[in-house]
Amino acid sequence: MISKRQSIRLSKFLSLVLRHKPEVIQIELDRNGWVDVSELIEKLNKNGKEIDFEILKYIVETNSKKRFAFNEDETKIRANQGHSLQIDLDYKPLKPPIKLYHGTCERFLDSILESGIEKRKRHHVHLSSDIETALAVGRRHGKPVVLEIQAEKMHRDGHKFYLSENKVWLTEYVPIEYVKRITSGGGKK
Repeated sequence: MISKRQSIRLSKFLSLVLRHKPEVIQIELDRNGWVDVSELIEKLNKNGKEIDFEILKYIVETNSKKRFAFNEDETKIRANQGHSLQIDLDYKPLKPPIKLYHGTCERFLDSILESGIEKRKRHHVHLSSDIETALAVGRRHGKPVVLEIQAEKMHRDGHKFYLSENKVWLTEYVPIEYVKRITSGGGKK
């Protein structure tokens, strides 16, 4: 098929065009973030990315973060979350588990402890249901810090939560009163 290195490179490029800059390859996403698979493949190839449906399907199926999804008949594709574009992913509000976790790094901690967890340029704050995933997210940005979120209490207090297709919990904002720091070893601080 393709090498792991090629797959990672194509996956990162797909993230760019399906989450942030579709204009890079002259595609338009619909209001829910979908684009026709045939158009995507055509435009990727015109822009120097050698790809066909089998390679695209392989990337979608093997992406460790499950960033992409096909529609039911595999004629359309989109990113599951993380958009900086105005996209309506059409997720329905759900009751979250008692606790969720947010991975970050030490250099962002002071800002978070001052103002809570903000979505910034993204549509939502991303939360995970396990500490290990949050640690992995934090490591991508530096020395990891895991924050425990009192999700059930937030929900009771009127905050909405959504669950993306790749099982990332999403919310608009996490106020500081629902945040507790956890060390990388799992002990509370």
